[in-house]
Amino acid sequence: MWRVLLPACLFVSIALAPDISAGMDPHSRATPTQAPTPKPTQAPRRVALVIGNGAYRDHPLANPVHDADAIADTLRAIGFDVTEIRNAGRQRMLDALAAFDRRLAAGGTGLVYFAGHGANARGATWLAPVDADVHTADALSRSGVGLQTVLDAMSRPRQGRIDLVILDTCLSAPSGASAMRSETLPAHTLVGYATAPGAYAADGARHGVYTAALLRTLASPGLDVADVFARAGEIVGSATQHRQTPWFASSLTAAETALPFTGATHAARVDATRADGSSAPHSVSHDAIDVVTLASRGVMPKDSAEQYELTFWESIKDSQYAGDYEAYLKAYPNGRFVPLAQARLARLRAAAPSKPAVAPPAPAPAAAPGTAPAHANAAAPATAAPAAPAAPVAAAKPPPPIAAPAPAAKPAAAAAAVAAKEIRDCAACPVMLPVNPGAFTMGSDTSDPSERPAHHVTLGHAFALAKYAVTVAQWNACRDAGACARLPSESNIAPNAPARDLSWDDAQQYAAWLSKISGKPYRLPTEAEWEYAARGGTATRYWWGNEMRPGNANCKDCGQPWRVEAPDNVGSFPANPFGFYDMAGGVWEWVSDCWHSSYKNAPADGRSWDEPNCQVRVIRGGSWRDGASYMPATTRFKYDSSVRYSANGFRVARDVK
Repeated sequence: MWRVLLPACLFVSIALAPDISAGMDPHSRATPTQAPTPKPTQAPRRVALVIGNGAYRDHPLANPVHDADAIADTLRAIGFDVTEIRNAGRQRMLDALAAFDRRLAAGGTGLVYFAGHGANARGATWLAPVDADVHTADALSRSGVGLQTVLDAMSRPRQGRIDLVILDTCLSAPSGASAMRSETLPAHTLVGYATAPGAYAADGARHGVYTAALLRTLASPGLDVADVFARAGEIVGSATQHRQTPWFASSLTAAETALPFTGATHAARVDATRADGSSAPHSVSHDAIDVVTLASRGVMPKDSAEQYELTFWESIKDSQYAGDYEAYLKAYPNGRFVPLAQARLARLRAAAPSKPAVAPPAPAPAAAPGTAPAHANAAAPATAAPAAPAAPVAAAKPPPPIAAPAPAAKPAAAAAAVAAKEIRDCAACPVMLPVNPGAFTMGSDTSDPSERPAHHVTLGHAFALAKYAVTVAQWNACRDAGACARLPSESNIAPNAPARDLSWDDAQQYAAWLSKISGKPYRLPTEAEWEYAARGGTATRYWWGNEMRPGNANCKDCGQPWRVEAPDNVGSFPANPFGFYDMAGGVWEWVSDCWHSSYKNAPADGRSWDEPNCQVRVIRGGSWRDGASYMPATTRFKYDSSVRYSANGFRVARDVK
């Protein structure tokens, strides 16, 4: 993702005129009749535009606004006239650049700083507004703001012109992008990049690593422009073990590059006050610069090895569960976050209380959706209505805010029709819904490469699919029978919540147990069956339409109810037209198919697409930890079949004769 960061302090010294005596003989003296040339009474004009974008819909960033505030405060302290905007859409960024161009007409040094997502696409550098589409090169070039646009806004002829652009962003290339090449710089211009071409930029606890380094060097007296960038690069390289390498492109003259920085004492006192008189909580720390996420500000296609690992890490990086870090280390033993995962795992293990020798008995699994009470007859008829979902565990989720829209109630007749078709094979079996044969278009030609090509699939067979994802209570029934593993207690507490932290292999054990106790052939759905059911007879991006609507899915961008700690209970959101719940968000759901990076040569009859000795399987649907871009019915991902991960669960299927 994109992040553009160049400390404004840098620009300060550039804007200052060199001492008039610099070219004089140091031993000469002015005679009484030879008065020295008077120094200017006013410093050259300095104007800055600072942009911090973090509120992205799909991949929000915590630090860019902090970065922009700190840079803006530093620039004001050293005499810049600063305009700062936060979380700006494309039009607002373009309007700000136009206003900046007009302000520069009076002359002097101009500085533009950008922190946020960025990428290189179509041979150009693009900055991402918060409303940009960053999934493909074409989309980014349509919805982003090009570096060339920034340079054009600064390039009008003016007195004392020096132009500085600071980008704390990645320079990675999204799917379909060409190799990177730098824009041609106009005269008197320097562009500072946080990282090398094709690479990603790191974030610390509060600032981008590049920004933190620049704030430090800008507070050091006696450095010229070249020194500031060079030393910041050394700091970043050391902090990231040389996985991030800042660089800059310059058309400044040697004299302009060597201009001394001034105002360092101001830069060190940025904490004092802001222009509005409020306290500025942006101290320049001289402690070691922390690195929390090594690749956080770059654009990557969903179907890339880097994106799979990054998505995994982003979903667990704030976790307090040791099992999440164990799963990461198993899936990515040579991954980029291995040192961080090992360190956090060690801390969690050290802080964990000792476990009792005998685990306490599990709570009774009664009343979970699709689970009969403990005394229910095992030979219940196939069409028996399920027990009503139990009330949520106390304090399991906060109440929705007053303004949160309530889901529309399903008409009573439609609900009764769905209930009449429900299948229940045994007391412990999930409630199933039959799905009739049919045809649909699977995948998408306008989304991620792994979802292409869109292709016609004809399901010539009927099947039944679980109405809900398998719940904790349902899984625990298998556990109590000795057929399934014990789930990590910290991630599986509420009985009506979807069971998670499960591998594909775990799902196979559960399906085998259900088959044994019910006499029916339970299995995982095929990928085509899953998408057909998830669409519910629709052909739109989501089952409810082409636009995200709050209250329809359990994801971090999908509205209330939502909480960061865990998914909501199954059935908390509306069912799709086929009567299935939570097929967008909640937990990722395993399907039977082996992973293929596209649908080229995929079966057209909906059967499972397998390979000999397949180790990587498909998951579908997104999770509560993911953004809205993972909620469309076509979204697919992959996982090692033996790896347990706290956002992965499943629902079962079986054939219907």
